[in-house]
Amino acid sequence: MNKEILKDINVLYVEDEEEVREFTTKTINNIVNQVIPAKNGKDGLEKYYDNQDINLILTDINMPKMGGLEMCKEIRKTNKEIPIVITTAHSDPDFLKEAIDVNVSSYAMKPIDLYHLIDSMIKAVEPIFLKKRLDTITKSLENRVDEISKQTKLLLDAQDNIVFLTSLTEIIEVNNKFLEFFGVKSYAEFLEKKKSIIDQFKVDKRFFNKAILQSNNHWLLDIQKLTEADRVVKMENAKGEDKIFIVNIDDYEHKKEHFVVSFTDITSLKEKANLLEYQASHDQTTGLFNREKFNDIFSKEIKRDKRYENELTIIIFNIDKFIDLQEEYGKQSDEVLRSIAQIVMDNVREHDIVVRWAFEEFLVLLPQTNFQGAKRVCEKIRAAIKEYKFQNMKIVTNFGISRLEKDDDDISILKRVEESLEQAKRRRKDLVITKN
Repeated sequence: MNKEILKDINVLYVEDEEEVREFTTKTINNIVNQVIPAKNGKDGLEKYYDNQDINLILTDINMPKMGGLEMCKEIRKTNKEIPIVITTAHSDPDFLKEAIDVNVSSYAMKPIDLYHLIDSMIKAVEPIFLKKRLDTITKSLENRVDEISKQTKLLLDAQDNIVFLTSLTEIIEVNNKFLEFFGVKSYAEFLEKKKSIIDQFKVDKRFFNKAILQSNNHWLLDIQKLTEADRVVKMENAKGEDKIFIVNIDDYEHKKEHFVVSFTDITSLKEKANLLEYQASHDQTTGLFNREKFNDIFSKEIKRDKRYENELTIIIFNIDKFIDLQEEYGKQSDEVLRSIAQIVMDNVREHDIVVRWAFEEFLVLLPQTNFQGAKRVCEKIRAAIKEYKFQNMKIVTNFGISRLEKDDDDISILKRVEESLEQAKRRRKDLVITKN
C-alpha cells in the first residue's frame, strides 16, 4: 500500500458525527496535504465550491440537510472524474445501486477500520495519479520511447486494477494484473488463447457485451458513450470465477487514437447489492418470495391477465396447528416450513409464484390457469405433503382456492380466497374450499 501518493492531495471529509469527524480528520491529516472537514452534505458542497484544489472526496451517506450521495450527484454535474470514497453503515440495496450510479471509487463500512479507509483512499486516487504520470511521460514520447515504455510498464504493474494501453488497432501494453487475471504469461499468449478483450465479456443482458454493440465502431468507442453505471462488464478469471468490472477509458491525447483502459473490480459491491435486494424480497426461513414482493408482482399480473383475457387462480393453504408444533420443537419447526416450501416448488410450474403469505400460510399464484387446473395443482401439493412426516408426525393442511373474476381487483380476489381458507381452517379436516 503506497501512502506516498496521498501526501500531496487535499481531502474534503464530510461526516455529521462530531467525534468521528474530529478523530478521523486528525488521523488522515498526518498522511495527506490537507483535510477540509464538513458536517453535512450541504456544508460539504459549499466547501467544495470554495476550495478548487480538492483532490478527493471522503463522505458519509446518511446526514442531515443533505446526504452524501446527494452531495456527490451535485458535484458530478461539474466534475466527472474526482475520486469519491464513501463511509457508511447503510445496508439498503438502493444505496448501493445509487453509489454505482454516481461512480463511487471505493467504500469503507462503519465502524471505520482506518487501515481499510486509507487503502480505499489510495485505490481511489491511483487512476488520477496514473493519468498524471502518463501525461508527463507522453510529452517526451518521441525522444524517449524505450525509457517511457519501461516507465509505463512499471506504472501499469503497480496498479491493482486490470489496465492496458491501446491504439484501437492494437494493444500496446498490458499490466501484470491483466496477465494474472487471464492466466497467461504474455499478451501474445493471451491473443493466441483468447483472441480479443471483447470476446471475454460474458453475454448477459445486465452488462455490456459483444451482442449489444450498436455499430461497426471499435467496442471502446461504443462503451465510451455509455454512462458510468452502464459501462459494466462480466469476465471469467483463470480460476473460473466470474468477476464484475466498471470500465474506465481515458483518451489521454483527445484524438481518439490512444487510450488508457482500466477495469475496476466491483464484484463485492454488486454482490452485496444483489444480496440485499434478495433479502428484501424473500422470506429468510423458506427462501420463497415474501408478501411485499408478491404485491409488486400481483398488480402487474392482474393487468396482464385482464388485458389478454387469461384465467388466473390463487391457492392459499396453512399448516394446521403449526403453533403447537413450534411451541414443542422451537427452531426445529422451521424445518417443516422449509420442507413444505420445497414440496410446493416441486409441484408447480416455473412461472407460477409461490409466497410465504403469513406465519404458517403459503400462497400460490397460478397465471393462465383455470379453476380445474388449480384444483389439480392443489391436490398434487396436498398429496405430497401427506407423504411428508416431521418427527414421525403427519402434517395436516387446509386449502382455499379462488379465481380472478371480471370485476375483481387485487383486494377483492385476495379477500375471497382468504375467506375460503378460513372456512377450511374452522373445520380442520384437511379440506379444500373453493370460492368463485
